[in-house]
Amino acid sequence: MTAHHEQSTASSPVSTVSAEDARIAPKPRLRRFHQASWDEDLIFDLGSPGERGVLVPRPDPSLTPPEIPAALRRAEPPALPEMAQQQVLRHYLRLSQENLGADLNIDVGQGTCTMKYSPKVNDQFVRDPRIAALHPLQDEDTVQGVLGIVHALEQLLKEISGMDRVSLQPGAGSAAIYANVAMIRAYFEARGELDQRDEVITTIFSHPSNAACAKTAGFKVITLHPDADGYPDIEALKAAVGPRTAALLITNPEDTGIYNPRIEEFVRIVHEAGGLCSYDQANANGILGITRARDAGFDLCHFNLHKTFSTPHACGGPAAGACAVTAELAPYLPRPTVEFDGTTYRIDDDRPESVGKMRPFLGVVPNLVRAYAWIMSLGAEGLRAAAETAVLNNNYLLHKVRQIPGVSVPYAEGRPRVEQVRYSWQQLYEDTGVHSEELGLRAADFGTHYWTSHHPYVVPEPMTLEPTESYTRADLDEYAAILTEVAREAYESPETVRTAPHRSTVHRARPESLEDPATWAVSWRAYRRKILGEGLR
Repeated sequence: MTAHHEQSTASSPVSTVSAEDARIAPKPRLRRFHQASWDEDLIFDLGSPGERGVLVPRPDPSLTPPEIPAALRRAEPPALPEMAQQQVLRHYLRLSQENLGADLNIDVGQGTCTMKYSPKVNDQFVRDPRIAALHPLQDEDTVQGVLGIVHALEQLLKEISGMDRVSLQPGAGSAAIYANVAMIRAYFEARGELDQRDEVITTIFSHPSNAACAKTAGFKVITLHPDADGYPDIEALKAAVGPRTAALLITNPEDTGIYNPRIEEFVRIVHEAGGLCSYDQANANGILGITRARDAGFDLCHFNLHKTFSTPHACGGPAAGACAVTAELAPYLPRPTVEFDGTTYRIDDDRPESVGKMRPFLGVVPNLVRAYAWIMSLGAEGLRAAAETAVLNNNYLLHKVRQIPGVSVPYAEGRPRVEQVRYSWQQLYEDTGVHSEELGLRAADFGTHYWTSHHPYVVPEPMTLEPTESYTRADLDEYAAILTEVAREAYESPETVRTAPHRSTVHRARPESLEDPATWAVSWRAYRRKILGEGLR
C-alpha cells in the first residue's frame, strides 16, 4: 500500500490519502513466500586475526592451574574463527533465515515426529541459572531442586503409563527403545534363557528403531505385515510366536495412524509363550489420558519427551526419552536412579543388575524440566484435552485431504485415524509421473513441507501428516490448500513440480553424495580435506 502525502498549505492543511490507496490488499489465496538466501560462508572462513566478541580475563597469576597430562595438551591453539559480536550475530541470524522451523511454518507434515508448540516460558525456566549453571558433579545436597523435578517427572510418567518405575536416562526415543531391549535381554539372561529366547517380533508400521535396536542387541527380528484392513496380522503373530520369542516390540497406533483394537490379545499371545511386551509410545499424542500401556498388559514402554511432551526436537538432539517398566523389570533400569526417602533426594548408582548408563549423568536435564513444566501446566484434564484435540485436528485434515485429486488413504477404509495418517499419491503418480518426494519439494515453495515415510515404502508414494493439537483450523485449511495447489500443478504443469523447489535456499541435495563415503565430511577438517582438497596433517 502506498500513500500520497500532500504538503500542508492553506488550502490543504492536512495530508490526504485516497480511498483506493488506503485499501489494504487482500491476502492472496496462498501465502507469498520466498526463502532468504544469503550465500553465507562457513564460520571458519569469516573474521580476521585479532577480532574479539568478548575480552577474556587474563589468568590470575596467584592461582595454580590444574596439571593437564602432556598427552592431553594441544601442540598449538585451536584454529577457531576470531570474530566480533556483530559478525557472529549476523552470521547465525542469516543461517536461521535460510531454514524453516516449528516457529515459522505449519509443520504438520513431519508425520510420526509429533511436532508441536513448545511454550517459550519453558525456555525461560531452563535458562534460569539454577538450571543452566548446574554442574553434573555437584554434591547431591546442592541439587535437591533439580533432583526433585526429575523424581516428580518420573512419578507423572508412572501415572500416565501405569508402570511401576521410570528412567529418564535415555537421550531420545531410539535410546529408550534400546534401553528397553537391553532390559529384556538382561531379564532373560538372569533367568538363564537368553540362548533360547533370541527372537523379537515387531511390525512393518512400527517405528523402525524397534527392529534396529533389537538387531543391535543381538536378536533375530521377525516383522509382521498388515492384514487387508491395515491391522497387524494376528494369525501371522500366532505363527511367529514360540519358545524362541523374547519380546514383542510394537507401536500403537502405528505410523499409519491406525490403532490396533486387538492389542490386549497380542500381548496375551506373547505372554503365554513366555515373552515380554514393549510398547513403543512415540505416537502417544492421541491417547494421553485415554489408554495406558500397563492397562493393555505391557511389561515395558517408552515415551519421546521431545514429541509427546513438547520439548524441542532441537534439530535431532539433544532430545530426551523415558522408559517405564513393571516392578519385575525395575532392577534392570539404567543407572543411576533418583530415590526419595520422604525428606532427601539421592542418586543411586549402586544397581548391580542395571543395564548400565544410557547417557552421562541424569540425561538431558533441560528437556526434562521442559517436559515437567508442560505436564504440570496442563494437568490430567489438559493432557486428555490435548490428545482429543490432536485426534480432532487429524481427522479434520483427513477429511480435507481426501478431497484432493490423486490422493488415497490406504487401509481401514472409511474409519477415523488417531493422530496421524499415511496417505498415498500413487494415483497422482500414475496420472502424471510426479513422485511424492517431488510434491514435498514443491510444497517448500509455499513455506511448508511434508515427510514421505520410513523405508521401505509399503504404502506407495507415501505422505505422512500429523497435525497435533497445536494447530488451528485456519492452519489446517491453509495446509490443505497448499497440497491442493501442488496437486493441481502436478496435473496441469508437472515440470513445475519436478523442478522444484524454486524459492528455497537450496535447490536439490545431490543423492549420490549420500551413497559415497569418500564425500562425507562430518568435521571442518574433513570438509577442508575432502571438499576443498587442502592437505591437512
